[in-house]
Amino acid sequence: MSVQVHDGSLPAAPIMRRPIIWFGASLIVAIGILAAGALRPDLELSAALSYFSRIAVYVTILAGLWLGLGMTDAAHTTRLRHWMSVALPVTLWLAIIYWLALTGAFRPRPAGWLPTPVAIVAPMLIGLPLLLRSKIIGTMLDRMPDWWLVAIQAYRVLGATFLVAWAKGDLSSLFALPAGIGDITVGLLAIPTAYLLSKSGDGGRKLAIGWNVLGLLDFTIAIGVGILSTLQIIVPDRPNVALGVFPAVMIPAFAVPSWTLLHALSLRQLRRKLRSK
Repeated sequence: MSVQVHDGSLPAAPIMRRPIIWFGASLIVAIGILAAGALRPDLELSAALSYFSRIAVYVTILAGLWLGLGMTDAAHTTRLRHWMSVALPVTLWLAIIYWLALTGAFRPRPAGWLPTPVAIVAPMLIGLPLLLRSKIIGTMLDRMPDWWLVAIQAYRVLGATFLVAWAKGDLSSLFALPAGIGDITVGLLAIPTAYLLSKSGDGGRKLAIGWNVLGLLDFTIAIGVGILSTLQIIVPDRPNVALGVFPAVMIPAFAVPSWTLLHALSLRQLRRKLRSK
């Protein structure tokens, strides 16, 4: 059975008609987090945001997938089946990471054992081949508007959490500044990129590919700095102890690989739609 490949422009109208509002909301969230951290440094803002970020990532992935499938011409039972094929493994993954984090599995260990980097890399090694080769995933991506996987990553502005933790002395500037500033930048650019993608055809798709590469580069720098500092190859101004402790560890252990997989899905979708022209 042939699958109709959408160009991404028609389904964008209901939501992307007011991109300035969505961009403004993302900007307000980022500024609000930074302002709260500056005005009330006594609050346990980092921990609260870590809880919120974990929930936001999970809800955004599953709700975003359902909304994206709702923009397709697939039958309800087909959409539900596709959604469940993603929701079940993601929920199991989150539950495992949550349990490990509560038991202290990600706390710093002797040299040579890096539990948090393993939690980051393992889902990619397992998930990427499945996501990039699955025919079901390919069909889902063909039917969904290509701007959607870009727009939902606006919540990356929650990376402002890293800057708040740095200001409180919980993270080193070597890690927190590139990770926090990078996440905020990618999150703020998500809505403008999605809007241009919904309007500009192949030109917008090439721009979106660049945005995805920027997002992956942000992760590469943050993960690389974290691993090198843990191995003491580079010495940070203070230890990044908070990243191995619940709830903050949920960001690198769950959110970061989730975001990376979303970038991979977006790149696969964009390439498929460019090739279909």
